[in-house]
Amino acid sequence: MHNEKIVFKIRRPIPLVGHIAFGVIDRGTNIIQVRPTSLCNLNCIFCSVDAGPYSRWRRTEYVIDDTEWLANWVIEIAKFKGGGVEALIDGVGDPFTYSRLPELIALLRSSNHITSIAVETHGQFLNKELINKLANAGLDRINLSIDTTDQEQAKILAGTSTYDVTNVMKMTEYIVKETSIDVTLVPVWLPGINDNEIMKIIEWGMKIGVGKKWPPFAIQKYLIHKYGRKIESIKEVSWNDFYDWLHSLEKKYGVKLILHPKDFGFERKPTLPTPYEKDSIVNVEIIASGWLKNEWLGIPKSKNRIITVISREKLEEGQKINVRIISNKDNIYIAQLL
Repeated sequence: MHNEKIVFKIRRPIPLVGHIAFGVIDRGTNIIQVRPTSLCNLNCIFCSVDAGPYSRWRRTEYVIDDTEWLANWVIEIAKFKGGGVEALIDGVGDPFTYSRLPELIALLRSSNHITSIAVETHGQFLNKELINKLANAGLDRINLSIDTTDQEQAKILAGTSTYDVTNVMKMTEYIVKETSIDVTLVPVWLPGINDNEIMKIIEWGMKIGVGKKWPPFAIQKYLIHKYGRKIESIKEVSWNDFYDWLHSLEKKYGVKLILHPKDFGFERKPTLPTPYEKDSIVNVEIIASGWLKNEWLGIPKSKNRIITVISREKLEEGQKINVRIISNKDNIYIAQLL
């Protein structure tokens, strides 16, 4: 059953740092996470962020309605870091649900402070016309989440009969052979479910030639999160067991699978200042309902950050209230109503 959710359009002057579901996330490195939308068209049965039409926890989805506003924030942060930055367009959904993706990439490409642009996707929206637009806009890499090559299993894992992994694979081959866009395959290993399929993905990726400049594979560990979806039959393996398994595949295929951040050019860079310390009291104006239940979006008078306010009582748009900051990790602000 679909849960009806509000789709809230983000426009200037709403600040784009401070929330996990939209805007820009700076974790003190040369990789800036860019989140134009929280929407997803799939309902993956192992989704760690409970994305898609069947989400149980989400109350609001967000779309940044002003692409230039988003690009400006990213470019300003890249400048602050002194350049040499990768803009990684990712999200708590699928960035390809953002209809202005080529426009966003072109705007980011216009800055000499941004040296590479990557985007993450499950690939359902890939077609030749869109791929060509992305290549022309200046996209460098696609991190493709493909978890199986088997069409029937793909539909089950994606939680929808509309997911066509055969087409995703065909379009990936087109990207590798006909464009300058690089591809890194990033399947999630679901122990006991897609073990053999991970091997097929490695064989297929090596055959078509993914990862010309970046690592060809970045296999992900299945993780269980509080608000995520989980597959009852799977036990989460330890990191040691995960790396042992990757090591056995490395020996089998002669390809690097145990990665280090530096393999993606990762390095520490100056981090944005944190204007609101933990336990500080801030006056905010409520502008919308929050991402999850009992959450609201608030903006301080300075309009320099967005703050998630936790409140069991209903808050009204335009209401001005005092809140206490309870978390500010990575400039993502969560506060409680006083």
